Amino acid sequence: MVDLYGHEAGNGGYSQGKPTVHRASSTRNLVWTTKYGHEVLGGDVGQRCRELLREIARSQEMIIYAGSVNRDHVHMMIGIPPQISVSRAVQYLKGKSSQKLLSEYAGLRKRYWGQHLWARGYWVATSGNVTDEVWKRYIEEQKPPEPDDDFKVV
Repeated sequence: MVDLYGHEAGNGGYSQGKPTVHRASSTRNLVWTTKYGHEVLGGDVGQRCRELLREIARSQEMIIYAGSVNRDHVHMMIGIPPQISVSRAVQYLKGKSSQKLLSEYAGLRKRYWGQHLWARGYWVATSGNVTDEVWKRYIEEQKPPEPDDDFKVV
């Protein structure tokens, strides 16, 4: 499988971190929504959100296999290193992206004056009986209500 950055996931499923080599983590599907379901992730905000999520994932050695930034939610198929819990990974992704987006976009600061862009909680699942390829295809085929296909995380 090729990751978000175009790297081949070779080496027998092992991933090399800074000081260690570890077994690549299992793939998780994550979904979280904007607070109050506001459709604010269009245009430049959606593009910037995608960039931030990539940067945050890379900084924590997470691998994004597929993803979609829709107007009111984010859906990602992501590999999380074994030393990071799923809840900690989501905390990084949601917290840092919210902080940056709110600091960069005055319109978001005005709407989300409590400094919380994302709704509380998230949905997470492993692939289970559904293969990673099926999940990836599902994420890639998500279509927003209007033609707005520039938000795919590939």
